[in-house]
Amino acid sequence: MIELVEVSARDGLQNEKTILSTADKVSLIETAIAAGARRLEVASFVNPRLVPQMADAEAVIAALPKRDDVRTIGLVLNERGAGRALATAVDELGVVVPASDAFGLANQGLDVDASVAMAGRVIEQARATGRDAQVTISVAFGCPLSGAVDPTRVVDMARRLAAFGPLEIALADTIGVARPDEVSRLVAATVEAVRPLPVRVHFHDTRGTGVANAVAGVAAGAVTVDASIGGTGGCPFAPGAAGNVASEDVAYALNGRMAVDVDALCAAAVWLNEKLERTRTSAMTRAWLAAAERKQA
Repeated sequence: MIELVEVSARDGLQNEKTILSTADKVSLIETAIAAGARRLEVASFVNPRLVPQMADAEAVIAALPKRDDVRTIGLVLNERGAGRALATAVDELGVVVPASDAFGLANQGLDVDASVAMAGRVIEQARATGRDAQVTISVAFGCPLSGAVDPTRVVDMARRLAAFGPLEIALADTIGVARPDEVSRLVAATVEAVRPLPVRVHFHDTRGTGVANAVAGVAAGAVTVDASIGGTGGCPFAPGAAGNVASEDVAYALNGRMAVDVDALCAAAVWLNEKLERTRTSAMTRAWLAAAERKQA
């Protein structure tokens, strides 16, 4: 089975013009849980002036019921964010380390080496409170500022990060430039480099390759896929980064290997679209809506 990390409540919302209320964010998370998601990225602890959509991170986590079968993740970019996250009941920290110096300096004020060192300190910070932390290598397949990223650099970073003992290592195609063959090679090399740590993948669908990349990543050894209900999302610091790969599209493509209810995810996508006043829908949701219309005809 392949694990879903449902990211609609964080990565899915952080770049949307419409800012959902805390109550609506909690409803989105609870709906995702009802559809089968058991690990969810629910907030990010970043500067609210830069990402106002995440200004209520603490309030969202406080409003979520505590469940033994569900793990919540809070994204952090530095030790200050980690401190905020650890003051809440969030189960797990997700720290981001860029594979590009230019992107890291623009996004976090840290180059690659400084970011790797910071991740080590955050992992230790979380461990001291009895909580897990995992690491995502962002712009692992390409940077909006400096272009192509050397895969050997990414694998070396993954190896260095694995030495800190995180829960897992993730590879993120932050701007949606990856191709399936590139994904296969980089995921396979990373799996080998960080074994026995698991590898997670995170894709954006900017060029329509998100689902194919997710399937390629799984075939190469990734055991967890980030995805967002309705294909919502985008990086505010990466111009042109379209929505995340849709949870319902990935679940359908994996043909029963992801323990979620695809129909429930499609219904949630319709609800979220209405809340966000947007018209972009995932391929699976369009098919689901068309089937519903045929039944009514």
